[in-house]
Amino acid sequence: MTSTSDADGAAEDADGATEVGRLTDEEAEAQYFEWSKWAYEQQREPEGDWTTWLFMGGRGCGKTRTGAEWVRNLAAQGVSPIALVGETMSEALAIMVRGESGLFRVCPNEERPTLRGHQLTWPNGVEATLMSASDPDRFRGPQFAAAWCDEVAKWPNAEAAWDMLQFGLRLGDKPRQLATTTPRPTRLIKRLIGDPRTAISRMRTEDNHAHLAPDFLSDVVGRYRGSVLGRQELDGELIEDDPGALWQRGMFRRFDGGEIGRIVVAVDPPVTGTVRSDACGIVVAGRVGEGVVVLEDCSIRQVRPLDWARRAVAAYEAHGADAIVVEVNQGGDLVRAVIAQIDTDVPVREVRASRGKWLRAEPVAALYGRGLVHHVDGLTALEDEMCAFGVDGRSDGHSPDRVDALVWAVTELLNDMRPRIRGL
Repeated sequence: MTSTSDADGAAEDADGATEVGRLTDEEAEAQYFEWSKWAYEQQREPEGDWTTWLFMGGRGCGKTRTGAEWVRNLAAQGVSPIALVGETMSEALAIMVRGESGLFRVCPNEERPTLRGHQLTWPNGVEATLMSASDPDRFRGPQFAAAWCDEVAKWPNAEAAWDMLQFGLRLGDKPRQLATTTPRPTRLIKRLIGDPRTAISRMRTEDNHAHLAPDFLSDVVGRYRGSVLGRQELDGELIEDDPGALWQRGMFRRFDGGEIGRIVVAVDPPVTGTVRSDACGIVVAGRVGEGVVVLEDCSIRQVRPLDWARRAVAAYEAHGADAIVVEVNQGGDLVRAVIAQIDTDVPVREVRASRGKWLRAEPVAALYGRGLVHHVDGLTALEDEMCAFGVDGRSDGHSPDRVDALVWAVTELLNDMRPRIRGL
């Protein structure tokens, strides 16, 4: 509980363990499903007139259990239909439904829903639909009375997915949604925190120590306690900037107009075209005076080569670009051939990476620091990836496809300015 000291909390945990030890197996199982008995204060639905409940917490603090129990309670009240939104469909299924603290685990047998395809149905007729935040267009059409959105700080195209979901929350007397996440300083998270209709709960990993393995607490929590990473991943703090990232949010300047010169579309194509492939980074940028303006992020996920080629050529035509700049380290002939299948007249400028991602990106980040690169509005996903780009050449554990395309675009546009801009 938030008002309980560590000593009092330890005593309560010990008393609880003693109480459970006196129970039969059947009694202990029944008490497991009495969430009102075991929930911490932070895990209880807030009072008041709110539309969004934002539950931010550290790893293992009980975010999934909180979300699953909230949905279980809605189902018991007959609230239907419900949207269950994960970063991907597979994560929604593996964590929100079948996970250790997911819906199948928190519902007793007589309340447990059945799963058919992406649809959950409770014995009382309540329905819930699994959805992927990676495909915001799928939110068009369905309507819901409530939604549980998991790990919203990890969502790709988070604001687009969130906004499309809001249009579907239109059933019942008062549609509400719960967003559970380990916080990151994404545009969506900051927007939700600033919304007066958002109720916020916070919980640290250590607050849930009674339900965590002792080795995890001593090895992982002990190792990262007090660090920037630990404050974010364990204490659930919103850390505005990762000091180890190459870009900081204060480096982004908005484009306030000006004559745009040469425009290029830069492409960082995935090696393969399967659902497990990296995304294809596609960024449009143009010259403005002695600097650059980033005009659009057209990056696309899980595509075949012809899909990203169509997207790149469409961006080329829409912006009246001068060329498409493509990294050809992997299959240069194939890259050229794929673009030629869409339009043989598009000029293609081939580039090859001879240095690591971090080294290639450093001069471009320096230009941001000097105020020479501006952004139009709507580049949230790109900016989030930039602010998570670390020395390991990855962004939040993923390939930085948008960043790669951005670096190629800025570098290409400023190539003819090398004598005047040092460090590029």
